[in-house]
Amino acid sequence: MRSSLRKAATPALRGIHTIVSAPRPQRCFHQTSFAFLPRKRNFFTSNQLMSNDDRSDGSTVSEDAAKQPETQQQGRAAASSKRKPVRSSAAKTLRLGLTTKPPQRSTSARKDDTGSDKDYRRTITSICVAQSFDMERVQDILRFHAFELDPDGTEFDPTGVVHARGINNGDIFVFPSGTVVAWSVPTDALMTLATRQLIRAAELPHLSRLEMEELEFVPDETRDTCYVKGEVVVLGTRAQEFHNDRLDTTLAKIAFSSGLARSPKLAVLENQAIEYFESSKNSLDFLEGGLEHKLKRSSVLKMTGQLLSLRSQLNHYSDITDQLPDMFWDSESNLENYYNQISTVLDIRQRIGILNKKIDYGFENVSVLREMVSEKYGHRLEWIIIILIAIEVLFELRRVYREDFSEAKSS
Repeated sequence: MRSSLRKAATPALRGIHTIVSAPRPQRCFHQTSFAFLPRKRNFFTSNQLMSNDDRSDGSTVSEDAAKQPETQQQGRAAASSKRKPVRSSAAKTLRLGLTTKPPQRSTSARKDDTGSDKDYRRTITSICVAQSFDMERVQDILRFHAFELDPDGTEFDPTGVVHARGINNGDIFVFPSGTVVAWSVPTDALMTLATRQLIRAAELPHLSRLEMEELEFVPDETRDTCYVKGEVVVLGTRAQEFHNDRLDTTLAKIAFSSGLARSPKLAVLENQAIEYFESSKNSLDFLEGGLEHKLKRSSVLKMTGQLLSLRSQLNHYSDITDQLPDMFWDSESNLENYYNQISTVLDIRQRIGILNKKIDYGFENVSVLREMVSEKYGHRLEWIIIILIAIEVLFELRRVYREDFSEAKSS
């Protein structure tokens, strides 16, 4: 009886033993006092830093594992503090439009460290969007958009400048050189007016190469005259504040605007000169590498036309190089002084001289290329003439041979 019970209970107990999960003992490579703990990182090493073991410390592996993330975070913080700060891109400047153009030359004052935007009510903004404007169409467009034309009765010739005043009391001056100058007008509103409305009156627009300049101005109620201090225009508004007479202030704004309008127009021509020299570099590389045969007459003629157009726009088809616009000849002497002051601050004369020197240098290069092309085509014509003479000599020899052969046969 007992033997039969043992035989039946033994398989059942074995099954229960296999079902119950018991923790298996951890096997260690060496039997130590801490036999059930895994080996540490510094068990086998020749590194002195890793082999330093504080035997007096009775901390466990779990405490080391808990301290490890803290040390990693401290190491990352130290590494990040040693990194060099990322430099801001030089392309983030005020000037608009250049494809591969240089950064914009802005005469406006820099923003403070807080990054707050400048007050547009103290800003003069000038933008050039075309080679020239049709002033009659400009007046029609401004009237259509409910702008008040010549509100202060300056009686300037509208072919020289058109003065308009908007709802926010900002002054807008449009010049025939394709430039718009605005006082106390938001930049986005000026961009919309110049690139969407006035562009319909433009001749040869260049929206992809538009240029912008900015200056700040400060009204001074204690002065009747104006002046430029650094890069800030101090506008005397005494008559406007005490006598409600805005004529003198508007005349001063027109004088300053006429000088400021030359700067973005000149910047457009400067960028055209840069693009020209970049495009003509391949032709000069051909000469440097001794590949004169790759020069083409069409490319040289195109380069000559670009230089002629650039020089004519600078010196003939605009008033950039004028010492004083015609509309100021019969006006007060202060306007001429204001015009010269703003031109001096913007380095207009120096920039014109540098641009003319660059154009002269370009003409020297083109003249060399033109001589090379002419010489190449002259050599080609010489070879053609030589080949024609050789053919004619062959025909003459053939004729002489046939005559001699016929005479010999008849005799």
